[in-house]
Amino acid sequence: MRNNAEWRTLLLAGVCYAVWFLLAFGWAGLPDTLRVLFLIPLITLHSSLQHEFLHGHPFRNQKLNDLIISPPIGVLVPYLRFKSCHLTHHINENITDPYDDPESYYLDRDVWASIPGWLKHVLTANNTLVGRITLGPALAAVGFARSEWLRSRAGDPAISATWFRHVLAVATLFYLIARYGSLHPMAYLLAAYFGMGLLMVRSFIEHQATEKANQRSVIVETRGPLSLLFLNNNYHSVHHAYPSLAWYRIPAFFRENRARFLRMNGGYRYESYWEVFKRHGLRTKEPVAYPMEPRRKRRPDPA
Repeated sequence: MRNNAEWRTLLLAGVCYAVWFLLAFGWAGLPDTLRVLFLIPLITLHSSLQHEFLHGHPFRNQKLNDLIISPPIGVLVPYLRFKSCHLTHHINENITDPYDDPESYYLDRDVWASIPGWLKHVLTANNTLVGRITLGPALAAVGFARSEWLRSRAGDPAISATWFRHVLAVATLFYLIARYGSLHPMAYLLAAYFGMGLLMVRSFIEHQATEKANQRSVIVETRGPLSLLFLNNNYHSVHHAYPSLAWYRIPAFFRENRARFLRMNGGYRYESYWEVFKRHGLRTKEPVAYPMEPRRKRRPDPA
């Protein structure tokens, strides 16, 4: 479903980079507080664009897509590692599995039973929306870096090389901000942190643990500012059914097939993110302990 309308994606990326540059290196009279407040949604938008680009937009040449969108303005996660893990996440039978889904927030029940009480409290707080926004970026960044370290030690040299390039690029970014930028580097780091926190408003609700794989992805029927920031990925069930469908096509496609999608995902739906906040702002969405048997435990041992 690709045509010349892909200019919208490229234009949006260009605007994102231009405004980011002005906030980081221009507009000298703008207070740091306002810069941070403007940078937070801009970094969220860039993360959403990274998600769009890794799914094959706007160009057929994926190397070109990766080159355009890989600058680490969100700081915390290397784009190429996010790309690799996210494509694994799109194996639908993996979704929510604490071992096979790299984006899962669940823990195997045996692991949950073995961790200390203080960590259980932290992870339970992280399963509220307020906790996910405030604690989530730190927990996700540390947890992802740890899992990447373990994978690298297990013998995947490409991971180490990607992280080395990422750390070098981030160090260069902070040097340039410190030397030529118009805000303090720590202010930029704060914006990057809460840019990921704002993005987690979307990921907080997008999956639930249930036996049927096609009922694990949500529909949030909002067309407000968050829908734009998330590039319509609030229609998450649509995205998992049609991952190559461009962001600007998703709302109309959903409206044309609304009954089918809600039937397919078992009615896992919210009217808006305001409804999500009212229901889960300070109350946990689900337990952290995975309610099903992880897939690797279901597999028979090799003879």
